Amino acid sequence: MAFDYKKEYREFYMPKATPAIVTVPKMNYLAVRGSGNPNDEGGEYKASIGLLYGVAFTIKMSYKSDHRIEGYFEYVVPPLEGFWRQEGARDIDYSRKEDLHFISVIRLPDFVTKAEFDWAVAEAERKKRADFSKVEYLTVDEGACVQCMHIGSYDDEPATIARMHKFAEESGYEIDLSDARLHHEIYLSDPRHCEPTRLKTVVRHPVKRK
Repeated sequence: MAFDYKKEYREFYMPKATPAIVTVPKMNYLAVRGSGNPNDEGGEYKASIGLLYGVAFTIKMSYKSDHRIEGYFEYVVPPLEGFWRQEGARDIDYSRKEDLHFISVIRLPDFVTKAEFDWAVAEAERKKRADFSKVEYLTVDEGACVQCMHIGSYDDEPATIARMHKFAEESGYEIDLSDARLHHEIYLSDPRHCEPTRLKTVVRHPVKRK
C-alpha cells in the first residue's frame, strides 16, 4: 500500500477543529513563488499549481522510468500547501487579495535530494516541453506553531485565526509572524469539487514563548 503522509502524520495534516500547539519538524518541499489574487484566472497562483504537480508526479512515477531514486518507496503525493504574506501587514487582510505574496508548496519525501529534484525538473521539461524553472527545492523548519482545522470558505478563516491566537495567548505563547515565519495553509479539499462550506483547510501560525 502506498505511503500516505496525511494518514501517517495526522497531527500535521488532520488536526481537530480546535486550536493546538504543535512543533513542526524540518521538511523539504517543491516550491513556486508568486504574487497576486489567487482567484485570478491566468494568474501566477494558478500557474504555480500546474508547475508543482508536473514535477511532483514526475518524481512519484519515476519508478516506471529508467531512472532509479535511492530509497524510493511508493507514496501518495501530499496535499497542496501555501505560505502567505502581505507587504507591511502582520496578518492577512482578506479584502486585499491582490496584495498577496505566496509560496505554493508540495511536501517532498525525504529520499528526494537536491540532485534528484534537479533531475525531476529537467525530466518534466523534457516530457511536457514546458518551462519548470520557477520550481525550487525549499527547506522549511517551522518549529512551534498554533494550528487548527478550518471548515468553510477561505474568506471565513479570520474567525478561526482569532480562536487560534486566543488559544496561543492563553497557553503562554505569542504569534510570531514575520517575513521568515509565514501564515501557512494546507488544502485538504479541492474547491473545484467541494462546496465552500465544506472545504477543509489546515491553518497554521508560528508562535514563540512569551
